[in-house]
Amino acid sequence: MTSTTHLDDPTAAPAATGERADLLESLAHHRQFLRFTTRDLSDEQAGRRTTVSELCLGGLIKHVTSVERGWTAFLLEGPSALGDWNNMTEADWAERADEFRMLPGETLAGVLDAYAEVARRTDEVVASLPDLDAAQPLPPAPWHKPGTRWSARRVLLHIIGETAQHAGHADIVREALDGAKSMG
Repeated sequence: MTSTTHLDDPTAAPAATGERADLLESLAHHRQFLRFTTRDLSDEQAGRRTTVSELCLGGLIKHVTSVERGWTAFLLEGPSALGDWNNMTEADWAERADEFRMLPGETLAGVLDAYAEVARRTDEVVASLPDLDAAQPLPPAPWHKPGTRWSARRVLLHIIGETAQHAGHADIVREALDGAKSMG
């Protein structure tokens, strides 16, 4: 499968082909479902919790944006891009928690714009990587087995999985908000 960029779109990522195109198409599909859950919502609605969870639609998109940004940086910079989860401070955890909610002054349009920019950058990086098999060690974290290495391909599969999982969460949050569904 071949993907082409639109000549009239200066922000379009370089063309990806073969496996890369397939992986990026899968990621784009899940990104679209996630974005679709926010259709026709106000900023207030995008920030509203609709379940016992802390999750809101704007916060889910902020979180997925942060995750994708971090893992894309990992592809280029290695484990230091993700930090050392074993030594996070209380302030670090509080900042991480803010990813899951809309903060004062944040807008749904701003959150979606940031997500689109990160998506564009990820697509650009993946299309230009010399080798999807190139692997790097994962940073220290309670959930990483010491010495584990992930290839660029595995990182991209992780981003796809995170996006798909959170698109499902978003669908539930949206249905609880106003009955709208992404599918069905």
